[in-house]
Amino acid sequence: MDRKYLAFDIETAKILPDGEQDLKSHRPLGITCAATLAQGKGEVPIIWYSRADDDYPAGQLNVFDVRDLVGYLIRMSESGYTILTWNGLNFDFDILAEESGMVEECKILAWNHVDMMFDFFCRRGFMVGLNSVAEGMGLSGKAEGMDGSMAPRLWAEKKYGQVMEYVKQDAITTLEVALAAEKAGEVKWITRNGTPSEQTIAGGWLQVPQANVLPLPDVSWIDAPLDRPHFTQWIGDLGS
Repeated sequence: MDRKYLAFDIETAKILPDGEQDLKSHRPLGITCAATLAQGKGEVPIIWYSRADDDYPAGQLNVFDVRDLVGYLIRMSESGYTILTWNGLNFDFDILAEESGMVEECKILAWNHVDMMFDFFCRRGFMVGLNSVAEGMGLSGKAEGMDGSMAPRLWAEKKYGQVMEYVKQDAITTLEVALAAEKAGEVKWITRNGTPSEQTIAGGWLQVPQANVLPLPDVSWIDAPLDRPHFTQWIGDLGS
């Protein structure tokens, strides 16, 4: 597929109780930093963060810097790049809309981008993690030794470099997974049981509107399956 991708990922600022899974119930979450990676631009991510008065990174991105990030995503989209995320429809763009105040702009970006996790969900009816897919595709995957739940505390402890490296690697992994899966014509992942599995993606990854109209998969084996509005309801009429 003849596309140029721009991978995108954020890290949130609010420190949550250990084991908390419902991040959105604690919003506003703030954004400590973000990474964007434009395919064909040297494969080096741009790290987005705000600076405090002492020139060190601030506790979170201020509204002006968040709006600069949204503006950059809009410009890159208008110049021909396809925005690419893993779970950005349900999370990253929703948080970006809240933090920037540019709600309609973020809704349009979210609706028109490629969220590989949403594409996978629409085909299979369940969610899978980026690192499980990276492992299944034989890629290096996310940064070792931490996960997203650790990032807010590490940032608060002024371990900025560690968090920036983590978000940078997430953007790299997102782009690598997209390209590897499209080349193979399938996405592979490692299940919770440790076994490999795969799903064809003939024709490549789908943007949100195309994924959203795929036939519903059989999820009768799942006790409490999610539905597609779980991911799209925040964008209102666009997702209906």
